[in-house]
Amino acid sequence: MTGRVLAGYLAKLLAVLVLVSILTFLLLELIPGDPLATLLPEGATPEMRAAAAERFGLDGPVYERYLEWLGAALQGDLGRSMQSQIPVADAILERLPVTLELAGLSILVALLVALPIGVYAGYRPGSLADRIITVICSVTLSIPSFLLGVLLVFVFAVTMHALPVTGWTPLSGGLGPHLRSLVLPVVTLAAIEAVAFIRLLRNDMSATLQQDFVLSARARGVPTRRILFVHALRPSAFSLLTVLGVAMGRLIGGTVIVESLFALPGLGSLVLSAINSRDYLLVQGIVLVVAVGYVLINALVDMAYPLLDPRVRTS
Repeated sequence: MTGRVLAGYLAKLLAVLVLVSILTFLLLELIPGDPLATLLPEGATPEMRAAAAERFGLDGPVYERYLEWLGAALQGDLGRSMQSQIPVADAILERLPVTLELAGLSILVALLVALPIGVYAGYRPGSLADRIITVICSVTLSIPSFLLGVLLVFVFAVTMHALPVTGWTPLSGGLGPHLRSLVLPVVTLAAIEAVAFIRLLRNDMSATLQQDFVLSARARGVPTRRILFVHALRPSAFSLLTVLGVAMGRLIGGTVIVESLFALPGLGSLVLSAINSRDYLLVQGIVLVVAVGYVLINALVDMAYPLLDPRVRTS
């Protein structure tokens, strides 16, 4: 990627981030109701309302408040929670590692399961194993994540007593108990993602194996394992890489149900609590962090394409 192309790409990325910040800020303006109503007692005087609006940055024209909010956000200041009065950035940083670990481990487990299965299914399309894999994937996709989580809890926690039902053990409490508290939520999330990865990789691998360069490698006597995992896997991973970025961004911001089901102290449970308590500034800060993270993850995915195919670098 040349300097000129990189500069253009970074300019577009910056424009997207600015647009995300504007939409996130306007979120507070579009929410029905009065954000101050949950803070002030009934019959609050205009002076009390003015003081509360000034304290939480809700006074003044919209454009001025946006510029002030953006300047503070760039310095890591997302305001204070309207309920607990603690800095929003501190509340997010306290919960973010849990969500990142949950999302990262879920993606890792999904890839470890999907890569060998998807490659084999693409190598043997129409075989008995391929048909069995297709049926299992279809059944798994039809099960909502919360229902899958409940089933896993019933089997492994309630019936077999092999894993804890709910709760979170930090790493400081020991590696074993920490991983035990993560097994069921990670499997719940990874199962759905793995199925999507398998189906995508199976179709792309099946098409790639019909390409001339693969047929040429076979004619030269290259071992099948090398053909599958060296020659064919990389060009078959474009769609997988795209979906991987989308899945990672979705998991960071969309683990509300799973975190609530397993009582994990992550961003999902935090935003649910903030919504229930109408803590608008906390919701706004979480939305901004998740949205920016989603954009940056997808930007990294776009920049990774040339590593998979030199033709992208040339173009």
